[in-house]
Amino acid sequence: MALGVVALLILVALVAPWIAPYDPDAPDAEAALQAPGWRHWLGTDLYGRDQLSRIIHASRVDLLVALSATAIALSAGIVFGSLSGYRGGWTDQLVMRAVDTVQAFPSFILAMGITAALGNSTANVVVAIAITHVPIYTRLIRGEMLRLREMEYAEAARTVGNRERRVVFYHLLPNCFPPVIVQATLAMGFAILTVAALSFIGLGIQPPASEWGAMTAEGSGYIVSGEWWIFLFPGLAIMVTVLAFNLVGDALRDILDPRMRGV
Repeated sequence: MALGVVALLILVALVAPWIAPYDPDAPDAEAALQAPGWRHWLGTDLYGRDQLSRIIHASRVDLLVALSATAIALSAGIVFGSLSGYRGGWTDQLVMRAVDTVQAFPSFILAMGITAALGNSTANVVVAIAITHVPIYTRLIRGEMLRLREMEYAEAARTVGNRERRVVFYHLLPNCFPPVIVQATLAMGFAILTVAALSFIGLGIQPPASEWGAMTAEGSGYIVSGEWWIFLFPGLAIMVTVLAFNLVGDALRDILDPRMRGV
């Protein structure tokens, strides 16, 4: 079911311009703060913009930012973790001290600092989230590489004259992927939560662009006055998406980890 939700979210993001009933950024003063009804299924915001259309278009932003950040962090983590775990010595010490430096700061606080310093554009949000996730993949790949480099097939690959690069990227790295795939799936949920949180406090995606966290922030001031739908539906979108990715990650861990299958 969780995989179906993720697939549906991706499909909605891909076809958003064709299925959204209204222009997400088009204001309509006459329809401002309308409750959910037949014309606007999820109601409208202060400017009369259709909430359903904005949530649909926001899925493109949130998923793209999360996917881009995860891809960048995974690529960097593979390179740093492979070098650190396979070569050891001063290379390992240098990489691990850099990782320790990054992890000395809480990930969300570090992301806040980076976006505040670089500016709160979409690209900078991607970079900030990626930097906070690189240490996770680096440590994971390093640990797997330390274990695999001592195995017999690795020794055999070196004995027959394979270059170090081929041993690492052709023989060892593919066997590191199962836990990495699980971590990447879980990280997608955390990345979506992070970009939403950054946007909620004004350091992420900026209005008038549609983004779940920014929409939640806009609606939070109207809870006491009774316009609950402005806050509720974007918040539900965040919750369902993060939960779906976490459940898919747990399922992948059960499938890919032999210890979870009792093998």
